[in-house]
Amino acid sequence: MAVAEIKLGNIKIGARNALTLIAGPCVIESEELCLTTARKIKEICRRLGISYIFKSSFDKANRTSVGSFRGPGLKKGLKVLEKVKKKLKIPVLSDVHCREDVRKAAEVLDIIQIPAFLCRQTDLLLAAAASKKIINIKKGQFLAPWDVLAIIKKLESAGCKKIMITERGVSFGYNNLVSDLRSLSIMRDFGYPVFYDASHSVQLPSGLGNASGGERRFVPGLARAAVAFGCDGLFIEVHPNPQGALCDGPNMIDLKQLEKLLSEVARIEKVLR
Repeated sequence: MAVAEIKLGNIKIGARNALTLIAGPCVIESEELCLTTARKIKEICRRLGISYIFKSSFDKANRTSVGSFRGPGLKKGLKVLEKVKKKLKIPVLSDVHCREDVRKAAEVLDIIQIPAFLCRQTDLLLAAAASKKIINIKKGQFLAPWDVLAIIKKLESAGCKKIMITERGVSFGYNNLVSDLRSLSIMRDFGYPVFYDASHSVQLPSGLGNASGGERRFVPGLARAAVAFGCDGLFIEVHPNPQGALCDGPNMIDLKQLEKLLSEVARIEKVLR
């Protein structure tokens, strides 16, 4: 089945369009961090001819520990995302954890993301669909790729046809994930663009006991493999100082490594095209 084209301003996602990047710090730590990181990623993508969407979470409601940093919350977080969007002229994406937040989030976000752990929550999906925004489904690590079709049907039942799917690995025993790249092909056959999340696919859920670990050294190889196998975009969490990040540091890559990685995947995609 042909993959639908989703338009977001001047960005064309899916169909046979060039790769799109979703990237940014895992969570909003400060306005300065978001603006600085987004500006640098935008410059890199401009040089390489890659479409760019900024991502950072205003609330990470599914952290391992009750004491983990969650972000600034809905109100303050949306103000930061709005500033990134308007000042840098970049579309923005963030995740929404409850249907009550969808309306306010939709006033700022260009893409509403459904978190992996909530991807089957019907009321949240229907509320997101009602926003008329593009919806990015993070495939739950507990799902087979063909199970995503039922999620798509829920969104379509509410009239939503602007759907993206993101693969982020599948549970592989305790505290571990593995990537089955066949899922990219299986889910693209549902007719919507598919992204590969190279960051969360190397996560070790609860691997540090009271927090998740990760193996960022595998991010570049998996990203290259996913582009070679066939996907419409990459999802990569990026931070100027991953070791000091307040959330998901072990599976985020250093901002200084991003241009080299994107140069490599751009060359791979060019060969395929």
